[in-house]
Amino acid sequence: WQFARMIDIARAKGHAEFASMQNYYNLVYREEEREMMPFCANDGIAVIPWSPMARGYLAGTGLGEKASTVRGRTDPFSVTLGLGSRQDEAIRKRVVETAEKLGTKPAVVALAWVLSKPTVTSPIIGASKPHHLADAVAATELKLDARTIAKLEEPYQSKAIAGHV
Repeated sequence: WQFARMIDIARAKGHAEFASMQNYYNLVYREEEREMMPFCANDGIAVIPWSPMARGYLAGTGLGEKASTVRGRTDPFSVTLGLGSRQDEAIRKRVVETAEKLGTKPAVVALAWVLSKPTVTSPIIGASKPHHLADAVAATELKLDARTIAKLEEPYQSKAIAGHV
């Protein structure tokens, strides 16, 4: 409602309107599908999700002491976002299994899922290593079929709003 209100104010005052929305959106956080994504599609507003791989979580790294990366072991914002629930783990495991089945990396599958959404214009990718760019390119080339998408999405259940205040 806050975004819609800002658009209404801009229109009423003759100001430039928003051209895009940067929202938190990925396989383990899909609350934006309820209202924000349809609103943006209806109003022709670009959707540019941040953290399409849930801070690396969907890349297969995990969280906490057993995580395979320093970020996964130490990132306090992952806790703020509520990552790592049983539901999230079920989804992450499906991403890893799908990647193995398709002969690619979990990061590629997670990003390909985001790119499969018609309302997504382009995700924000925090590439910190050269191979991250290669993964992003591979994700643009991977077309997930409807059955695979449904299997990845199936464990998801609504959760508390996260990613903004």
